[in-house]
Amino acid sequence: MEMEDQVESQKRRGISNDDLISERTGSLGCIGWTIVILSGLLTTLLFPITVWFCLKIVQEYERAVIFRLGRITDRKAKGPGIFFILPCTDSFVKVDLRTISFDIPPQEILTKDSVTVSVDGVVYFRVSDPIASVANVANADFSTRLLAQTTLRNVLGTKKLAELLSDREGIAHSMQFNLDEATDNWGIKVERVEIKDVKLPHQLQRAMAAEAEASREARAKVIAAEGEMNASRALKEASLVIAESPSALQLRYLQTLSTIAAEKNSTIIFPVPLDIISHFMKK
Repeated sequence: MEMEDQVESQKRRGISNDDLISERTGSLGCIGWTIVILSGLLTTLLFPITVWFCLKIVQEYERAVIFRLGRITDRKAKGPGIFFILPCTDSFVKVDLRTISFDIPPQEILTKDSVTVSVDGVVYFRVSDPIASVANVANADFSTRLLAQTTLRNVLGTKKLAELLSDREGIAHSMQFNLDEATDNWGIKVERVEIKDVKLPHQLQRAMAAEAEASREARAKVIAAEGEMNASRALKEASLVIAESPSALQLRYLQTLSTIAAEKNSTIIFPVPLDIISHFMKK
């Protein structure tokens, strides 16, 4: 807690991580240098034996933060490859620089429009500053995991259900920005955040399905009504054309008979105009 308070106070005064680390890598004092010199002399006298304790190796994807009498020896981490330490006074911590991914456990979240949903996600991050990840936080990996859960709840709590379902990419970018800003002082770089799944209550799923079905039926009725209206307009225009030429109606009768005969029907119904029937009835 004392270290975190110191970091926060330094941050408020506009002092960067490098300046803070520079303060921690100050002088060891007279007693400290005396111990370091004695350790160096002892290492030199027992060189054939102590060489195996002095040489250390870190992999290409690792860095080593060296502490000498409890103080960080350099503003830059050692590695990759071979480096030298004093066995009696120095200790080091290995830091993995590879990208780490973890799942955010499903979180029960109350959205802005008072709907309870269960949301989970995945976060990709890596260590960008090995010294800060060791000196500024006790466990950078665990702290980032806890912060990701709270950030997910805070960000989604300000969104409505429709925004949560339709704007996942925007929510992921917002979470990444908030996480990256919060973990910058820990030497952590959040590379990517993704929303994996949004689980809705079963009752809400049924209600949304019913609403979508009703909306589709309403659109279908509107489309059918528009089709009937267009068909009636076409029939009206056709009747006006036929009314202008009486022979066109007879040609239409013949065309209809030709179509029926092509289907090999045994019964043919031939329509007769009423004016012809009325003529014979008068006689």
